[in-house]
Amino acid sequence: MSSTPASATEGTTTMTHLTLPARRRLAALLGGSLVLLTACQNAGTAAPGQDAAPPAAQQPAITPSTAATAAGLTAQQRLDLLASTISATPADTTDGLPYTYLHLQQWARATNTIVRTDVRRWRHDADGSGREIIRRAPDLRGVDHEPTPEERHDLSRAAQQSLQYRVGQLHPYLPGGVPADPGELTKLLAPPQLADEPAYPRMLASGFVGLATSHHLDPQQRATTLRVLATVPHITYRGTTTDLAGRPGLSFQVVADGSTSTLVIDPASGELLAAKERIDRGRRPGLFSYTLLLDRGRAATDSPTSPTTPPRS
Repeated sequence: MSSTPASATEGTTTMTHLTLPARRRLAALLGGSLVLLTACQNAGTAAPGQDAAPPAAQQPAITPSTAATAAGLTAQQRLDLLASTISATPADTTDGLPYTYLHLQQWARATNTIVRTDVRRWRHDADGSGREIIRRAPDLRGVDHEPTPEERHDLSRAAQQSLQYRVGQLHPYLPGGVPADPGELTKLLAPPQLADEPAYPRMLASGFVGLATSHHLDPQQRATTLRVLATVPHITYRGTTTDLAGRPGLSFQVVADGSTSTLVIDPASGELLAAKERIDRGRRPGLFSYTLLLDRGRAATDSPTSPTTPPRS
């Protein structure tokens, strides 16, 4: 489910299926807040008389995860490294099927409450039709809230509702697709003439989340989005963490325009696992949204039995 802020101080209305490109979302973003997350190992040469180095098979392997967490790297270097080393996943073998499938769980602010929703979405890429199956747990009063893993049980126990969408009613974040060039993608996510505005870093972080929670991104596209994220002003690396589903990832943070965005990224696949947004200023500081991206892939139909990738939640 995707949610677009209408105003960081006046609350928002949660949307389950529509995410708009940056130019159409500009007014809302400027008034609101969205938060949203190699080390080279040189082979040594043994000196005469010393024990020879153990065979290569016994050396600890340098994985994208260990390389990207090495000391001394900037957030930009870590993201560029991830973009160069990400691996394919089972979901990447489903190209060619007509429906994009995504499973999201989201905590989103709506005026003075937090709305908790589980959404499974099938969108026909060619005509924008599809289906959503939604579970909504009871709303939580107040906005100074930190989601917990236990709250996911509230979502699993909630009654589900099925919504059918006609042709053109389910829109992707970028209708024209995801360009391969990071510079071109950056321009689509945030108008370059706004690069000096306080909201610009948040707009790029928002676009990164919007793509991941609307599109099926193949490895090349994930690499492109990571390279765009690497250019976000003020982005920092916050170390390793786990999301609400218990999955390990690398945490990146953007503090800008009165909000803090935290993005948790799988170090092997480069996929966005979770995104949290907190509003730091205004009359009602607190949580704006927390999104878990639990499953993705493609499907042959919009039937709940049709996803071709096993659930990862």
